[in-house]
Formats: sequence, structure tokens, C-alpha cells
Amino acid sequence: MINRRGAGAYARVGVESSVMSADPHQLIVMLFDGAQAAISSAKLHMEDGNRAAKGAAISKAIDIVNNGLAAALDHEKGGEISGNLGRLYDFVGRLLLQANLKDDPEALDRAAAILDNIGAGWRELRQNSAPLAEGA
Repeated sequence: MINRRGAGAYARVGVESSVMSADPHQLIVMLFDGAQAAISSAKLHMEDGNRAAKGAAISKAIDIVNNGLAAALDHEKGGEISGNLGRLYDFVGRLLLQANLKDDPEALDRAAAILDNIGAGWRELRQNSAPLAEGA
């Protein structure tokens, strides 16, 4: 039986391996998945009244949105689209802050819905470009 430390190390190696072998689209999708997982965790902690864990989960989601998704935008090549995404990510960050400060589960739901919509676009882009990449 693997102890907790061993299981954690095993999981980290699996995640690191996934990240190292991922293409840019996969990395972005992984960021969306991570943000959604953090928001789900925050909502559970909010319902349980665990303010410290809720705050940590929301901080993780904000970090992913700001330092992952928003930081990955290429404003030179992305033009208007990257500007619009940047504004959406900023709005999501503000929703997450509101959720944390006011224990507002609706703000978490709104942030999750926005990220889900944008993430679905990335997943569709990845699916549509996969046959092209394989044929190239």
C-alpha cells in the first residue's frame, strides 16, 4: 500500500509528465481544468464553512487565471480576440475575489460558467486541429 507521501509524489510525477509532453493547446486546457477544480473545491469548502480552505482554493483559481491563462495571451498575434479574453479573465478574477470576500457561491458559479465556455472553445479548437497535426 502506498502511503500519502508516496501517493502525492506519484501524482506529481504523473502531472509533470503530462505537462512535459503536452502541446500548447493541451496546456491551456489543463489550466482550464485546474481552475475549474479549484473553483469546485472552493464551493465545497464554502458550503462546509471552511474559510481557510475556501480562500486557498479561490487563490489557486485566481493564480491559474491570472498567471496561467491571462499571461499566456499573445496580444500582438491575438489582436482583438486576446483583448477580449484578457477582459474576460479580469472579470473572472473579480468574480472570484467577490466570491471569497462575500462567501458568494453564485459568483463562483458565474466564474466557472465563463471559464467553461472559453475552455469548450479551446477543446473544440484542439479537436478540430488534431487531424491536421496528425496529417502534417
